[in-house]
Amino acid sequence: MPFDHIVGNEKVKELLTNMVKSGKILHSYMLIGEEGIGKKEFAKEFAKMVLCFSKDRKPCDICKSCLEMQEQNHPDFMMIEPDGNNIKIEQIRMFQTKVIEKPIISNHKFYIINDAEKMTTEAQNCLLKTLEEPPEYITIILITSNENKIVNTIRSRCMKIHFLRLKEEEIKKILKEQYQMNVESSSLLNFFEGSLKKAIELKENKELYEKVEEVFTKIEDMTQLELMDQAEIIYKSKEQIDFILEYINVILYENAKKSPNKRENYMNCIRIVEEVKKRIGANSNYDMSIDFLLFKIWEELNS
Repeated sequence: MPFDHIVGNEKVKELLTNMVKSGKILHSYMLIGEEGIGKKEFAKEFAKMVLCFSKDRKPCDICKSCLEMQEQNHPDFMMIEPDGNNIKIEQIRMFQTKVIEKPIISNHKFYIINDAEKMTTEAQNCLLKTLEEPPEYITIILITSNENKIVNTIRSRCMKIHFLRLKEEEIKKILKEQYQMNVESSSLLNFFEGSLKKAIELKENKELYEKVEEVFTKIEDMTQLELMDQAEIIYKSKEQIDFILEYINVILYENAKKSPNKRENYMNCIRIVEEVKKRIGANSNYDMSIDFLLFKIWEELNS
């Protein structure tokens, strides 16, 4: 069945499946939701269903169209990704030269623009021309985690489909079945914010996050020397510091909920983390910033 391999957002699955069954495929859609929750996989599966040669379009996985999609070589399908930090006007112009060409093996053509909020202003204005008068055989799907960065004239021409964050149990299931990882930490699951992408990235840094959680859940029971020793991994993880600081805030917030009598102290600790983010962002000395982080939080919780 379509979408069976994708976890979560059952209502979106039902909506897209019914559109295919009814044959009411629009010219433009906008898939909106947090980064890393499967929007691109939904878009690709939707395209595969529409382009499938079988009558019921499940898809069949055996027709020429389905096989071409599996091999990522379908002549009537194009995925546009950011080139560096942006999607440039040259990419949209190249897409427009393809749009005017009739489908080659299907009756339809699909174009997916991933991270559409990264289109430059010039690229968005260029895309608007195609959205205003699209050929009858094309469908354009914009995927975004921040629709506010896309101009209103584009947004108003797309059917918006909103995606929900994945549930904790859904993420745990995927990690266990597909990545052989067991995650039970409530702090980690909250840190993922329903994003499978964040959860998968954990695989390479699992030891780091586990150590950070250990440090900041036991910090009240440590001496300053013990804290420095236990937190050594943070000093060595400069490239991951943005994620570490974000995760520390999640842990502190969890601890605040568990310890009402120290809630104000933990909230002050979160403010300390935010101060360290600013310091590092302003290129302050890294080791001194981590010293400040650890000792200030220790003082706050042990005062």
